[in-house]
Amino acid sequence: MINITLPDGSVRAYEQGVTSMQIALSISEGLARNVLAAEVDGEVWDASRPIEKDSQVKLLTWNDVKGKSTFWHSSAHLMAEALEALYPGTKFGIGPAIETGFYYDVDFGDKVLSSDEFKKIEDKMIELAKTKEEFVRKPISKADAIAYFTEKGDEYKLDLIKDLPDGSITFYTQGNFTDLCRGPHIPNTGFIKAVKVMSLAGAYWRGDETRKQLTRIYGVTFPKASELTEYLHVLEEAKKRDHRKLGKELELFAFSEKVGMGLPLWLPKGTALRERLANFLQKAQVKAGYEQVITPHIGHKNLYVTSGHYEKYGADSFQPIKTPQEGEEFFLKPMNCPHHCEIYKTKPRSYKDLPVRLAEFGTVYRYEQSGELHGLTRVRGFTQDDAHLFCRPDQVKEEFMKVIDLVLYVFKALGFDDYIAQVSLRDPENKTKYIGSDENWALAESAIIEAAEEKGLKTVVETGEAAFYGPKLDFMVKDALGRKWQLGTIQVDYNLPERFELEYTGSDNQKHRPVMIHRAPFGSLERFVAVLIEHCAGNFPLWLSPEQFIILPISEKYEEYAKKLSDVLKDSDICGLIDFRDEKIGRKIRDAEVKKIPYMLIVGEKEAAENVVSVRKHGQGDLGSMSIEEFKQQIIKEITV
Repeated sequence: MINITLPDGSVRAYEQGVTSMQIALSISEGLARNVLAAEVDGEVWDASRPIEKDSQVKLLTWNDVKGKSTFWHSSAHLMAEALEALYPGTKFGIGPAIETGFYYDVDFGDKVLSSDEFKKIEDKMIELAKTKEEFVRKPISKADAIAYFTEKGDEYKLDLIKDLPDGSITFYTQGNFTDLCRGPHIPNTGFIKAVKVMSLAGAYWRGDETRKQLTRIYGVTFPKASELTEYLHVLEEAKKRDHRKLGKELELFAFSEKVGMGLPLWLPKGTALRERLANFLQKAQVKAGYEQVITPHIGHKNLYVTSGHYEKYGADSFQPIKTPQEGEEFFLKPMNCPHHCEIYKTKPRSYKDLPVRLAEFGTVYRYEQSGELHGLTRVRGFTQDDAHLFCRPDQVKEEFMKVIDLVLYVFKALGFDDYIAQVSLRDPENKTKYIGSDENWALAESAIIEAAEEKGLKTVVETGEAAFYGPKLDFMVKDALGRKWQLGTIQVDYNLPERFELEYTGSDNQKHRPVMIHRAPFGSLERFVAVLIEHCAGNFPLWLSPEQFIILPISEKYEEYAKKLSDVLKDSDICGLIDFRDEKIGRKIRDAEVKKIPYMLIVGEKEAAENVVSVRKHGQGDLGSMSIEEFKQQIIKEITV
């Protein structure tokens, strides 16, 4: 007998050789019907694989990330089987699961696959799935594996096999298709109920441009047809919400090849939006005891050598700026924290002075590869809502918890209410990626874990995702379409204070090292604005809207009245404009709706005579007439954050 420990801590005894599927059946038949694979002592296995020793077992379903990944990897094999049946002689590269489905790199020889054939591939996959063929795992010797793929004439599999040690190779077979694969896989093809071939791309074998370009076929599958329908709906909605499209339509930002790739130009309306975000956070920071600072856009090379950024990010930085003085080099700053360390050092600090909280909306620069640039979410110049807190070791947890409060305040104000906190720890197997002592890392990691627990945050732990100088708490936010974004980060750092020799005088009159907390609730203004645009489809909260109202005179006779109304509203810091165009009122209303301006104030003969406005709200329609004072008070109430 062996003992199986389940995720709830319960322990059950089974005969040696029990499978995860048999464990599921012993719990309930309903559970067994949904089990796709199992995590056995941290490793994902086929549900049919025998367990020979005491183990911790987690049964994986479609609702688990690793269960979904197994489902999609098996779907890649199913697609390969369909392709082999439809196009005999096809050769196969690799077919992994990805975040939103799977792909397979294939060599069709002289044939060029087109999107017109997607339906044929989908139909064949569904036909094969209905046979409910099991995925059968078979260990095989290296010699036999080479012989099998030599006979098939598949040079890509042979290329993969040559790097594998004998005794580690496994094949998987379902139906008439056999593939070189580590696995794991779902129990049988019958779990796959809905299929969509999404797109084609070119991919050089093993990423080597000197080798043949294969056809990469992307696909996605689901256990229910309704889930595929919902997924495709979300994709269509995502296209409508794309921040690059809306950013152009709403005149928020632009890019210019002459200025440079990845360097956004903020247009007047986008600048207004950005400044309101910044003012909102600055106001909250003042209340929380932060002091605002400003640092240069460049720094001497020695600054970043001291901080460690040159060693870790030198390859991703812009080339050094050389001065007329021989050997002198400056860099566009990749981070604000080294500059803030130098501000801390400008005068002696006592234990009574701590914590020192320095905040800056600081623009930083990193040379992202051109292929990785994407609208505002991946740029080469971006502004972080950065702050660095210098505190005593006994203050770390309290300060960390206060920062959590600030992040959650930001999320609430902007409608992000679905999130989890990711505790990002160092990889204990590869410590060369990080700086600092084991002792300091242990202290920093425990402070983050305890603070998150005391705040009652829903957390996940990711090993190997820490910054090079310290562990992090990253907030993973779901937007209105259920997509996950990393927004907001808090980091504990015992290492930069060491490298910069930061000190404070303690109550014992001795010199001590402060602890540094890095934090950015937005992350970067560029990325945050991009996510916000897509989250609210450009319908910003009224307090953030660059134009909160537009006055629509029915004819030029009422333009003076419109100007008078506009002045009254602007005197109360309510921002908007007047549509002076010689257009019919219906056209003006339609255009204002397209521009997503929250309030339309229509003025004509009746409104001017009675000193009122006719109010329409974007997306809701007519709200009736009200005095300008009534409207003003309604807006002031709505924009108070």
